[in-house]
Amino acid sequence: MRIDEAAPVAAPRSNLDEAMRRLLRIRPDEEQSAAGARSAFSKSLLFTTVRCMLTYVLLPVLRPVVDLSGGVGPVLGLVVSLISAVAIIVSMRRFWAADHRARWAYTAVGGGILVLLVVQSSLDVLALLD
Repeated sequence: MRIDEAAPVAAPRSNLDEAMRRLLRIRPDEEQSAAGARSAFSKSLLFTTVRCMLTYVLLPVLRPVVDLSGGVGPVLGLVVSLISAVAIIVSMRRFWAADHRARWAYTAVGGGILVLLVVQSSLDVLALLD
């Protein structure tokens, strides 16, 4: 870059933005593209959709068969919930690393889904303990 060219200046981040970046362990030099954030969002929604379809549609229909195989339903629910949670957190990190304008909205939606995953996982653990 030539000396007379001005380098782009990043907009200052609020204290809440900085706190969230620390919580998500985003390094100051870590940047992502908005396209990467959207791609991660799409993948996390796909995992969450698959988990919901399994939990609320497929497993209830197949419950008699699944129960005969030794409680596979709760274990499958835990595995799929874990994959969904990881995908949501990865996409949150990408939204925040890209300083995407919808990062707070996605954090609220993703956080709500994470809470529901924790509740569902707790129910799966209780089912395994019975």
